[in-house]
Amino acid sequence: MEEFKARRVVDALRDRGTNADLARVGVYQFGISIRLPDGREVTWDSDDTPSLEAQVMRNGVLVGFVPEIEGSEDFTEEQIVDAIVRADYDQPIATQRKTAPPPEPALPRRGGLFRRFLDNFRSAP
Repeated sequence: MEEFKARRVVDALRDRGTNADLARVGVYQFGISIRLPDGREVTWDSDDTPSLEAQVMRNGVLVGFVPEIEGSEDFTEEQIVDAIVRADYDQPIATQRKTAPPPEPALPRRGGLFRRFLDNFRSAP
């Protein structure tokens, strides 16, 4: 996923109360990391493929995954956010809920005042 697109998706998820962060998984390789309340971490779209999928990890061990979502290579950012919030991680092979859960209170965006400094003074287009 392109860096600025990933940032916008992370910001939209945090606005919905989802504990999301930008995942830096390689050189110019970005994804979305979500920490679940039970200690698992989900990393979405970090493999530079056009489709949307995720890995669910606990203590560095793969404990589940979200299979490739059909048609996701053409998703808008809003559709990506919807797919992520509708994911149900209770089974090793995650499924999509029919409807998204209600939004939680918004979480603050990471970086605050120093966000541009932390991003080497690059700004999202």
